Amino acid sequence: MEFVSLTFFSFFSFLLLLQPRLLLSQQAYVDNKQLNCENPSNNNITQGFSCTGPLTSCRAYVTFRPTAVYNSLVTVAYLLNSQPYISEMTSINNLTDLEHPPPDTLVIAPVDCACTSSSPSYYQHNASYVLQSVSDTYFLLANDTYQGLSTCQALIAENPYSAVNLSVGMNLTVPVRCACPTANQSSAGAKYLLTYLVTWGDSISAIAKMFGVSEKSVLDANELTVTSVIYPFTPILVPLSTEPTKIETASPPASPPEAPSVPAGGNSGSSKKWVFVGVGVGGGGLAVALVALALWFFCYNPQKRKQSKSSGLTPKKFSDTSATDHASLAVKGGSFSGFSSGIREAIDTLTVYTFQDLQIATGFFSKGNKIKGSVYRGKFKNDDAAVKVLKGDVSGEINILRQINHANIVRLSGFCVHEGNTYLVYEYAENGSLSDWLHSKKFESYSVLSWKQRVQVAYHIADALNYLHNYTNPPYVHKNLKTSNVLLDANFRAMVANFGLARAVEDSDEEGGLQMTRHVVGTQGYMAPEYIENGVITPKLDVFAFGVVMLELLSGREAAGDTKNGEELLSAAIKRVLDGDSVRENLRGFIDPSLKDEYPLDLAFSMAELAKRCVSNDLNARPQMAEVFMTLSKTLSSSLDWDPSDEFDRSQSMSHGQ
Repeated sequence: MEFVSLTFFSFFSFLLLLQPRLLLSQQAYVDNKQLNCENPSNNNITQGFSCTGPLTSCRAYVTFRPTAVYNSLVTVAYLLNSQPYISEMTSINNLTDLEHPPPDTLVIAPVDCACTSSSPSYYQHNASYVLQSVSDTYFLLANDTYQGLSTCQALIAENPYSAVNLSVGMNLTVPVRCACPTANQSSAGAKYLLTYLVTWGDSISAIAKMFGVSEKSVLDANELTVTSVIYPFTPILVPLSTEPTKIETASPPASPPEAPSVPAGGNSGSSKKWVFVGVGVGGGGLAVALVALALWFFCYNPQKRKQSKSSGLTPKKFSDTSATDHASLAVKGGSFSGFSSGIREAIDTLTVYTFQDLQIATGFFSKGNKIKGSVYRGKFKNDDAAVKVLKGDVSGEINILRQINHANIVRLSGFCVHEGNTYLVYEYAENGSLSDWLHSKKFESYSVLSWKQRVQVAYHIADALNYLHNYTNPPYVHKNLKTSNVLLDANFRAMVANFGLARAVEDSDEEGGLQMTRHVVGTQGYMAPEYIENGVITPKLDVFAFGVVMLELLSGREAAGDTKNGEELLSAAIKRVLDGDSVRENLRGFIDPSLKDEYPLDLAFSMAELAKRCVSNDLNARPQMAEVFMTLSKTLSSSLDWDPSDEFDRSQSMSHGQ
């Protein structure tokens, strides 16, 4: 059957949901009820698998298909809160923990499955997730990030935040769907249940064959019949008599297959369960339903529409400018041939401002609107922006930033070329630079960054660098990371800025294509030894600088500061702190005194150890940014759960015990 419209298809899907179901065994298949986020309490099936078996807890297994972000066993393990079983995961999947599985690989992760204390009770495994973007929703988190291993209804029930009040930095509990065998399944030899994620072209017979089990056992486990319909990105329980091993799967089709026709009465002689196209969503690609739901969400949800609103910088695009506007863009004799290739390409993708636009926005570059150096505050249609004045050809920075879209990298909105100067217009950072907060004494209105804010800032910077190193094409090395190039918005979201020295890493290998330069440029205290001595450029250059930034966040000191014995680099100081005796006391003396005792010493030690590895003199001893990012993800999660009173109680008990 060919569906000619989403409306007709949705109506047909709705009719399928109303079919009576034979209750053959343990758990009811979720169908597509997980898409109805508006009525979370109407379908208990979406909350989780019913806790009706004799076991209240057990070992279970879930599957996950690698994505651009979760592309190794360690990243998948952290996402699913399965990191205690990372060694078991490497054995099951026949991969190393940091190895990137092929796109067609189905990763298996062990989880601890247990009944909830709620009534009715459900089986689930709890993971945690820190919201990364203002566009994050329960729907996208369940169906895209977790690929259907959770549901928006279960997320709403598990967390105290309403669907319209989510914000960046919130730590959510994610109930991962799992289950324990029933008495009948156990007597039939089943020791484990595995949660398999349906994909395009799947059938129950194919899933059963994949795991070497009977088709009937899979049908019964999910209360399905031979005529039932299953959908992409929904979970199917597979009973297993032994622990699972690596699964070989065929590559998914390039485009979704056409939905076949199904007789109205079903075909009792067929064991094929068709996967209907366009109903589910998942990490492999968003189907039609997600597009429709997303359009509805952003068009009709005023709360999210407000959060997702662009900065409002809406001066004319190049194609809309008048002949007089062109004058401020010309570089040579009023002709566009004078533009560098980077500028010419950017004309099609960025807003081109006239010089008059910028004069009006900045009050003719008045002193009162000057932020720092050659950066001015501008107002475009009541929205603030930062206008940076640069001399010479800055097409390299423009060309990089126009291709990048990441919440923790400052967004370039547009530019203007006028009389040999280039004016770049960026999103505005209300809280200035990280350097101002850590080191500047002239901003009396600034208060002290809390421990949680510092860890969050470190996490955001790591996220940005991990993106640059692993998810841009080609990868980039920032080369100039320092606290003055990290900006903070009103919510203390950190944004990496100033890409004037950034360089593409061509032909990168596992270590990140080594390059050399004779032109060594940087800031004292942030430059890695191999770069200073030999001009070596790799992504590990950014790792070193990031380690220094972490040390500044921990200590409140500058990267190269004066001491009684002269200048000392933080990268050297941390080795003295952690390699000597009385490490705990030395670390307390190293931590920023403005934090007082309002920080968890154990987490501070973990962060200091990570920073020490990052600033190792040997670039091969430094971790990659992917590992740094995942480590900080857990540090942030633990920090958000930390209560300052816990540290006070601990110090009190220690003092009484002495």
